Amino acid sequence: MTPRSFVNGRAGDAIDARDRGLLYGDGLFETVLFVDGAAPLWLRHRARLESDAARLALPLPDVDAVFATAREACRGIARAAVRITLTRGVGERGYAPPAAPEPVWVVTATPAPTVPPDWYVHGIRVRCCGLRLATQPRLAGIKHLNRLEHVLARAEWNDPAVAEGLLGDAHGNAIGATAANLFVVRDGRLLTPALDECGVAGVTRADLLEGRDVGVVRLTWDEVMRADEVFLTSSLRGILPVNRIDDRAFAPGPVARALQAHWRERGLMEPAHG
Repeated sequence: MTPRSFVNGRAGDAIDARDRGLLYGDGLFETVLFVDGAAPLWLRHRARLESDAARLALPLPDVDAVFATAREACRGIARAAVRITLTRGVGERGYAPPAAPEPVWVVTATPAPTVPPDWYVHGIRVRCCGLRLATQPRLAGIKHLNRLEHVLARAEWNDPAVAEGLLGDAHGNAIGATAANLFVVRDGRLLTPALDECGVAGVTRADLLEGRDVGVVRLTWDEVMRADEVFLTSSLRGILPVNRIDDRAFAPGPVARALQAHWRERGLMEPAHG
C-alpha cells in the first residue's frame, strides 16, 4: 500500500528543500510498532525521543499531537510500522543552527514488515561487516538521521540468505547489527555491548535491560563467537535468534526462547511465529 504521510500533523509528504534534516541529517527518528492502533513500546520511544532531542538541543513539538497523528496514520493497519521523523527545520545556509528553529515533524505509516516464521524458530544467518563504526560519544546511542555508516554496511552483501550484518568499532568490539541490537549469553549470563562511544540504543534493548541482570560490557568479536547464544532485538522484529555468524554455527537457546514468549504475551510478536 502507499505510505500514509503527515507533515506537522497535516496529510501530505512535501518537505522544504532547505530542511536541515535533508541537507545535514540534522534530526532524529523513531520507528514504532502499532498493533491494532496501540503502540506497546510508545513510552520508551517517547522517552528516547525526548532524551535524544535534549542531547541535540532540538526543540520538540507537542509529543501528544505526534502520537495522535501516528495513530491516525496507521488506522486500519493491523500491524503498522510508523516512522516519526523530527528535523530542526529550515535555517540559513551553513552548518550553524538557527537561533530560533522551527522543527518539522513527519509521520509515515506502512504495514509492518512480514518476518518469515522460521526465523523465530530456527534463527537467522548473519555476517560480520567490514565497515567499522566511528567513535563519537556526543552522538552515541542516538537514533539520528545520518545513517550513512549503516547504508554502506548494508551495501556489503546482497545474499538473500543473510538476514543481517554485524557491526563493530575500530577497537575490535562488537556493537550491534545494521538495524538491531546485539545480545549474547555466555556462561549463563546475558550480555550486550556498551553503546557509550557509538551505536544506536534501541527501545527493545532498553526494555530488556530493565529489571534483568544484563551485563553492559565491551564485547570482543572473539567473545561473541564463543557465546552459548546470540540473538538480535528490534522494535519491529522482536527477538531473533542467530544460527550462524559467517562460518560459526549457533543454536537458538533457552534465554532467547523465554524472551520470545514474553514478547508474544505483550503482543509484540505475532502469535503464529515460533
